[in-house]
Amino acid sequence: MTALTLSTAGAATLRADALVVGVAKSGKTLVVAPGAEAVDKAFDGLAAVLETLGASGAEGEATKLPAPAGLKAPVVLAVGLGAAPEDGESYDAEVLRRAAGVAARTLTGSKKAAFALPIAAAEDAAAIAEGALLGAYAYTAYQETGKDAKKPLAEVALLGAKPRDKAYKAAAERAQAVAEEINRARDLVNQPPNDLYPATFAAAVQAAGKEYGLKVQVLDEKALTKGGFGGILGVGNGSVNPPRLVRVAYTHPKAEKTLALVGKGITYDSGGISLKPAGHNETMKCDMAGAAAVFSSVVAAARLGLEVNVTGWLALAENMPSGSATRPGDVLRMYSGKTVEVLNTDAEGRLVLADALTKASEEHPDAIVDVATLTGAMVLALGDRTFGIMANDDDFRTAIHEIAEEVGEQSWPMPLPADLRKTMDSPTADMANMGVRMGGGLVAGLFLQEFVGEGIAWAHLDIAGPAFHEGAPYGYTPKGGTGSSVRTLVKLAERTAAGEL
Repeated sequence: MTALTLSTAGAATLRADALVVGVAKSGKTLVVAPGAEAVDKAFDGLAAVLETLGASGAEGEATKLPAPAGLKAPVVLAVGLGAAPEDGESYDAEVLRRAAGVAARTLTGSKKAAFALPIAAAEDAAAIAEGALLGAYAYTAYQETGKDAKKPLAEVALLGAKPRDKAYKAAAERAQAVAEEINRARDLVNQPPNDLYPATFAAAVQAAGKEYGLKVQVLDEKALTKGGFGGILGVGNGSVNPPRLVRVAYTHPKAEKTLALVGKGITYDSGGISLKPAGHNETMKCDMAGAAAVFSSVVAAARLGLEVNVTGWLALAENMPSGSATRPGDVLRMYSGKTVEVLNTDAEGRLVLADALTKASEEHPDAIVDVATLTGAMVLALGDRTFGIMANDDDFRTAIHEIAEEVGEQSWPMPLPADLRKTMDSPTADMANMGVRMGGGLVAGLFLQEFVGEGIAWAHLDIAGPAFHEGAPYGYTPKGGTGSSVRTLVKLAERTAAGEL
């Protein structure tokens, strides 16, 4: 894991492999961002040099230059910040976060980089730290690493971050904890499904529980059968790796509220008997990204010592076709007692979540949020970078959307149209697991709503788009698992602890 330090050294005097500065566009002119004044002076006008090299200051741009005399670092890396803010205004936190991520990715293989990006407040330092730590991420567990292999940036030194100031110190510590938990979620999503299946996922939760003082309970296939968890069992029936329901809880002695988080944990989704077509299976190890986000968020709450109880429910199963697999037309009796006719075994996430939502509701939390890579329909609606939010309470949905926007995660509030509910009516069972095709993401949300306890505020995050990035890395987002929704869930827990929700 990349180390983070706050430094009082000046940009010209700190020894590092590279010095990161920001450049922005002010009209048609390139300007050097605050924090890099000493570097600008050493170049006798850094902006002019960068313009000669064709730099524009656009977001995502990175330009390496050999450092002139007067700087201790041998390399200067100028990263684009986009349009410069108006006088008196600061750079947006997400702009700083992404720029730091670009820098960290560009400096793969370096031991130490000094970041002289603009810091006007502790929140800016937090954004830069978070972006750099997320940008430095690499998943190399299954790669041979020789002595010449490039490793992620080893140390990030933030300049101008006031290490003796309590606010700056707390901001940096929070950023490191959250970034490390996002990277934990990324690791889980990236782990191949032959090694990450329900039992091994549960074991990883138990190990973290011991490390951070969390209470962990694992229901194996025998306990699930005894308890009547027909949804989770029905999905896992076709696999040699039996399902699990994991409860992981962080409690605080002064907590007045409890937040329950429920995560879809399909460690591999073949579609079951309703087999996915060719070209749709290759990334289905990511179908447990919701459970990974929930798990990491509970650990983050513990590491931050938040005055709120946070309970995570991980509904873990592997959806495979076999002679024992659930068939289209089968009827499952859910943990709630409802019966569900399975019309499509590839609509399995809602089945495992339904059992977990019912179980979570029995503890009467103040609110429940479920997180899932649930529907391709949500990707069609919102694209690859935005998750949808549905809820049984408009104010709660709005609050989560605003929180996501604040922490830099793209989201959009979605409705739960009552008229779509009847499309899940079944002549055989209480309901079917499928409704009309159009608006399929909303139908899935309506299905889940049926299993939420009465009077409990509930929200559903469909992260099918942003949970796994198949393209080239950008900003602080790597190829593969992204850790989507962890920042939103952690901030939600913080707001709940502060009595703001």
